[in-house]
Amino acid sequence: MTENDTPDTDKEPGLATTAEEPAEPSRRSAKILGFLILVIVLLLVVLGILLWQSLITRHRINGLEQVLTQRLEQYSSINQQSMALARRAEERSAEAVAQNELLEQKLADSRDEQESLQALYKELNTNREERTVSEIEQLLIIANQQLQLAGNVRPALLALQTAYTRLQQIETPQASLLRKAVLNDIQHLQNLPQVNVTELNLQLEAIAQAVDRLPLVSDRHPQSPPAQPATKDDNPWRKLAHEVWQDFKSMVRLERIDRPEPPLLSPDQTFFLRENIKLRLLMARIALLQHDETSYQTSMRAAEQWVKQYFDTSDPATRKVMAEIRRLADDVVDTPIPDINESLGLVSKYKLSLEKEASERHATPSGGQE
Repeated sequence: MTENDTPDTDKEPGLATTAEEPAEPSRRSAKILGFLILVIVLLLVVLGILLWQSLITRHRINGLEQVLTQRLEQYSSINQQSMALARRAEERSAEAVAQNELLEQKLADSRDEQESLQALYKELNTNREERTVSEIEQLLIIANQQLQLAGNVRPALLALQTAYTRLQQIETPQASLLRKAVLNDIQHLQNLPQVNVTELNLQLEAIAQAVDRLPLVSDRHPQSPPAQPATKDDNPWRKLAHEVWQDFKSMVRLERIDRPEPPLLSPDQTFFLRENIKLRLLMARIALLQHDETSYQTSMRAAEQWVKQYFDTSDPATRKVMAEIRRLADDVVDTPIPDINESLGLVSKYKLSLEKEASERHATPSGGQE
């Protein structure tokens, strides 16, 4: 029995080894299957995120398209003015082309003059005062363009303040005179009345929302007289006569009308009336953004006239809306735009004097050599 037992014990490890060998591939396949499931889940998550981002992007693009459409409609009137300015620019460009042709002819005739101009240009670049004056001239030109072409006071004021800071680096009589002119222009721009466009826009929007709640004058009903207390009378005939008299008075009602009654409006007409008033207020908001005071006043007066004509002016809400419209209509939305021609003239004279001095300095050594 011991001999038989010994080989049996020797065979048991071999059986365990054979049992473990098919278990290892099954574990590997389970790991591979888990890894594939994890990869598939990650791919699904990534695809979900990409779809979500694409939806958000499409929603933002739609919003941007709507905003751009509104901006294009608002700026259509500005484009008409820019067309007129473009025509003027074309005329000026034609004149500039003619002048350039003359200059090219003169430059082609004389190479010596071209070399002297190039040398003068290099000398101007190396000169600190002349370079600073050129920068100041460019800043004043930018400020003038912002005022005259776009009506933007804030960028023009920033350009003038920068030019004034640069002028403080130069200590000459001409620079002092130019500094005073620039300072006067800065103070003039700072004293201009500032229109709070955001606040006015919010108030106009609030009025447009309040129009839906205003009562029509055709819906107004006469108020019943206050009921008189019943008299204590034991006589039934007097009591009956009093009740008959009260009923007779309630059958006829008198009301004083200070203005002609407007025609009765159907629900559809009432809806379009309120929408037309909102449209007038919207036109006033657009005119406010464009600083068009004429269109702003016309739209506000029309909205006030319609409210006064078709709505109950005895109602507190209607009186409040009319008072707000009158108050906003009296505001000034078009500020006068000043010019800075004095500063531009002074800086041009200053620059010409510097160029003249530089040409004289350049001509003196050449005359000595001759």
